[in-house]
Amino acid sequence: MSRIQSTFQSLRARNRKALIPYITTGDPDLDTSLALMHGLVDAGADIIELGVPFSDPMADGPTIQRSSERALKGKTTLRGVLDVVARFRKKDNATPVVLMGYGNPVEAMGYKKFADASQEAGVDGVLVVDYPPEESNELTELLKGRAIDSIFLLAPTSKDGRIGDVGRVATGYIYYVSLKGVTGAANLDLAEVQAMLPRIRAHSPLPIGVGFGIRDAQTARSVAQLADAVVVGSRIVQEIEDSSPGEVVERVGRLVKGMRDAIDA
Repeated sequence: MSRIQSTFQSLRARNRKALIPYITTGDPDLDTSLALMHGLVDAGADIIELGVPFSDPMADGPTIQRSSERALKGKTTLRGVLDVVARFRKKDNATPVVLMGYGNPVEAMGYKKFADASQEAGVDGVLVVDYPPEESNELTELLKGRAIDSIFLLAPTSKDGRIGDVGRVATGYIYYVSLKGVTGAANLDLAEVQAMLPRIRAHSPLPIGVGFGIRDAQTARSVAQLADAVVVGSRIVQEIEDSSPGEVVERVGRLVKGMRDAIDA
């Protein structure tokens, strides 16, 4: 059983929902990213999504775009991201870590090298935003052979055929993008989320995480009443951008702890 499966199983047994925060690795630098990862766990994160910075993050709004620009300016590479995961594993061998990013860095490294390096670092899941199920078989098979979950996105516009395609290949959990737009938008429609989740569950028994547009504790709590996991990205990245180096871990931890408390309430 993977760390991701074990985490969701443990949460279900305690009637709790997962909190999955996202940060862009290397923003503002790799050492701070490592400190933030441990701070997120202390604040109540169940799984961490680590963004691999990319020059053209098409699914991400301006907040995460800027974080990628800062990380790339600081020379963050895919190898550097994997090194942060390996360093994290020296102190935390329990919290699942999911890499989230785009296909270009993976293609540049090569599928097998990427899968091997991810396994060696201690990665638990991979979400490549621009890989649809029908284009990802080679990578998913390599990851499966190394006990790494392949996570896929679904959107409000996804038809039943696409939901079925994802349901057949996804492992770990399914990430439902809760709005028609980029990360950080503020027009989340809870009624649409409520209507969509049963359609996804009809095609897959996997847990469903909902993200995009979750910017405060109350929204996190509302989403947790519908989904198995709450994914928060842009709001956390904005907090990182607005914080000075000496206060960033504390401020992000306070924000995430507020969401954790709201979800558990």
